[in-house]
Amino acid sequence: MTHRPVPRPGTPRYLTEDRRDVQQLARQFARERVRPLADELDSRQGAIPDSLRDEMAELGFFGLMIPEEYGGLGLGVFEYCLVAEELARGWLSVASLLARGNGMGGEFTEEQRKELLPRMAAGEYLGAFALSEAEAGSDVANLSCRARRDGDDWVVHGTKMWCTYADQADYLVLFARTSDKDPAKPHRGISAFLVDKPRGSFPAGMSGTKIRKIGYFGWSTWDLAFDGLRLPASAMLGEEGRGFYLALSGLEVGRAHTAARAIGLAQAAFDDAVEYARTRQQFGGPLTQFQDLRFKLARMAADIEAARQLMYHVATEIDSGRRCDREAAMAKYFASEMAERVTSEAMQIHGGAGYTTDFAVERHWRDARLTRIFEGANEIQLRVISDDILGPAR
Repeated sequence: MTHRPVPRPGTPRYLTEDRRDVQQLARQFARERVRPLADELDSRQGAIPDSLRDEMAELGFFGLMIPEEYGGLGLGVFEYCLVAEELARGWLSVASLLARGNGMGGEFTEEQRKELLPRMAAGEYLGAFALSEAEAGSDVANLSCRARRDGDDWVVHGTKMWCTYADQADYLVLFARTSDKDPAKPHRGISAFLVDKPRGSFPAGMSGTKIRKIGYFGWSTWDLAFDGLRLPASAMLGEEGRGFYLALSGLEVGRAHTAARAIGLAQAAFDDAVEYARTRQQFGGPLTQFQDLRFKLARMAADIEAARQLMYHVATEIDSGRRCDREAAMAKYFASEMAERVTSEAMQIHGGAGYTTDFAVERHWRDARLTRIFEGANEIQLRVISDDILGPAR
């Protein structure tokens, strides 16, 4: 009996022709521009060059979700995640740079939107998020950085941690306590500020120390110290004392974006593992002759596709205007756990070669490990999911 392969189904309905075009554009850019730079720079902790950022701007990547009337492309979270996944296949840091535009910050006034969003879409006004602190990582309500009134200004004292791109950003979104903490409701009294700054340096009253990381290279992550940083009253974003809600407002998009980045890393490691298995000769033939390795690759492919479809669902829900806190947490959790597992298996397929910097698989593995931590550690995602199922724990 002759074996005939079962035809694969056509392109899913949600991958429209326009979305496939966006995906292909990002894939080609990642393959031709991002991956070669990552292979060259990551092992020596070199910085993402300004020229690459400028190319991303020319392609419209920083304005994907910015409305057309403000100079953006007016697309949705789905397209944003498609681009993020493809860029992460080249370098996680470049996929993360995507989020430094696309309206990052929120709560802009109409005047600010008219002024800032076109510059953001053009890559001329990119931001960094100053939220976490040494004693307030996932516990966002426990901030101690303080902004006090001094006439018409606010004066900031305190510290922040894990602020990636703080030096190169054109602005920071800074969260600080503007009134005394209520032990019963600690999330109240936190406000958000737009801090304009020179690209490549820090303003007066602010200094930084680079954090020594094991991955996520291409840009620097900072501990920041504020010692009398003076801000005008107009720097406040949204209402005074409601910064906590601003911080939480972008979580669904952030978690979908993290899922997309994790999937991109896993796909890159999988692709590298397949190529290596086909060319590496052992016991008289390629590694692909061994059933255990073939099944390993099959499990990896299934895990990647399952995470991708969940991410697509979440992006569709967000674009439809429906709340999906639970599903977004699931996507971030599942994709990041999967990415660490798949990139580790890809290293195993490479054998000893995978434990060298001669192959990119070790970079995918190091960066995948981070996706379980940032944008809300996975323990927080499990808390969100379980609370939605069972109600909050007493």
